[in-house]
Amino acid sequence: MSPFWQAWFQLWLVSMMLFALVVAGGALPATDAPLRMGLTLVSMGPPPDLTPAGRFMIGILGGVFLGWMVMFWLVLRQATAMGSAGRPLWIAGTIGMLAWYALDSALSVATGFGLNLVPNTLALGMFLIGVAGSKVLAREP
Repeated sequence: MSPFWQAWFQLWLVSMMLFALVVAGGALPATDAPLRMGLTLVSMGPPPDLTPAGRFMIGILGGVFLGWMVMFWLVLRQATAMGSAGRPLWIAGTIGMLAWYALDSALSVATGFGLNLVPNTLALGMFLIGVAGSKVLAREP
């Protein structure tokens, strides 16, 4: 993979990890401002009321998302090092991203937060642009 596409995926991963930290920050009143702003934007309504149970779930979600992205970073690093032999890892990552996008986006719409499709689509799109541009799923001739 070219240095450009390696940097592309590093940028994608860093942005996803930062997002995970913003979500996790919603677990505490002292650090919830960025998450509240994001929730207000995607709901197009008043700022959400974060209950203790909601904060608990948000904290867990942020942690799970961060863990997923750390795992993604390690898997993609290994897949890149393997060259064309890493194709199955890229396929697995792509299927995982598509599964996340489908469920997260459907539930966002169903719960009245349809504008969440914008950052979801940006995250998936940035990943798929990297996959297509780097040709990591191309079969060897």
